[in-house]
Order: sequence, then structure tokens, then C-alpha cells
Amino acid sequence: MAGDRDGKLDNQAQNEHVVRQPFLIGVAGGTASGKSSVCGKIMELLGQNKIDHHQRQVVILSQDSFYRVLTPEQKAKALKGQFNFDHPDAFDNELIVKTLCDIMEGRTVQIPVYDFVTHSRKEETVTVYPADVVLFEGILMFYSQEIRDLFQMKLFVDTDADTRLSRRVLRDISERGRDLEQVLSQYITFVKPAFEEFCLPTKKYADVIIPRGADNLGGILNVFIQTLPCVEERRQKGFVSVHKWPRKRHPSESSSRPH
Repeated sequence: MAGDRDGKLDNQAQNEHVVRQPFLIGVAGGTASGKSSVCGKIMELLGQNKIDHHQRQVVILSQDSFYRVLTPEQKAKALKGQFNFDHPDAFDNELIVKTLCDIMEGRTVQIPVYDFVTHSRKEETVTVYPADVVLFEGILMFYSQEIRDLFQMKLFVDTDADTRLSRRVLRDISERGRDLEQVLSQYITFVKPAFEEFCLPTKKYADVIIPRGADNLGGILNVFIQTLPCVEERRQKGFVSVHKWPRKRHPSESSSRPH
């Protein structure tokens, strides 16, 4: 009967994976401006920070994961602090575009893991599953128009240079095995000029500018207010962000920032 047939089709449709486009937010700003902290605060305001990774619907990705694989000559320079990691050519933009397009298609993606101590891409990757909101942060997220145009919202974290330098010094010494002289030399030679030439001009593309980074709760709340309706709309329309069939995650798999 037609009614039975329609019921079977409805049940079949419910068991199929529904492909939907997530809400993509690009977050740019200078080195150590607080981009990842802003992303974390947005996740907290969306109520995702206390949710198990298996159920989390907000994903944070970092442009730092997509540094190009260096040649032996480039790696030798990098170990001496003589390679410019803040230049647009330092990033694998082709892989970033492919990853974002796969995310937009609702596909599971593999995110590279970059080792800042050895300046190399690790063999393992981080698996990221479809989500309702994807936050992608990095110093040059808005430099390439092809990448920039994929974002439905663009944020620029605007923190003063002294604060950013002090944060970078502490981070690079404690987390990346650098010495003070190397950090300051690299900052003066590469980081500061690259910020002024490549990063700062992209501020004009931002929909929202957040001064003082994560300390600016008002600016972050503004983003939260604009983002929440998009999340709720997707939920009300019945979009799903995971496959209907059961799956298990490897312990190394995560829906948060890769590293």
C-alpha cells in the first residue's frame, strides 16, 4: 500500500546521514593576540566547554596545524630561528581550502599535528567530525581571498604589540624550547614586519573587531549573540552533525583544537 511504502521511505530517510553546512567563523589577529582564548570563551558561552568531546558541536581549528613540510635547508634555518613562519607562503593553503571544503560538505577530516620544537609535521593526525560551528583561528586566516570567502563570520582579535610580544616570549621559551635572544631576534626580523605587511591589513575584512582579546568580554558576548541563533536554527531544522550508525573514536581523536 502507498501508506506503507511512504512510511518505509520516511524511516529510511531518518537513518541516512543528513549533510548540512556548518557555521564557519574565521578568527585572525597578530601572534599571541589571544585568538585561541577568544575561541575558547565563545565555546564556553555556547555551553560546549563542559560537554564531552563525543557530543561537542563546536570545533576549534588552528592555522598553525597547517604549516608546510619544510625542506632540509628550510628546517636547518628554522632551527636557527632564521625561517619566516609568519609569511603567507609558510602555510599549506591548498590543504586548508580542501579541509574547509570537506567540512562544509559534512565530511570527517584529518587535521595535521605540527611539532614546533622540531619544526616538522608529525605522522599522526587528529580526526575531527562534523559540527554545527567551526572556529578556525590563525594569524593569516583572512589573507587568502579563497579562504576568507568561506567564512560566514570574521573576527579580528586586536591586542597591543607589547602585550603580544610578552606573551610570545613566555610561550616560546616555556613551550617551544627557544631562548630569549632567539625569540627577540625572530620577532624583530620576521614576526613584526610580517604582521605589519600581511596580517594587520586584513583587519579591514573583519565583521567584528575584538580589542584586548579574551579580556574583552563585551566583544565576545557580541559574537556569541550573533552566533547562537545560527546554532539554534540548525538544531530546529533537524540538521545532524554525526552519522546515524554507531561509531567509536580513537583516544587520540578530538573535536577541540588539535594542539
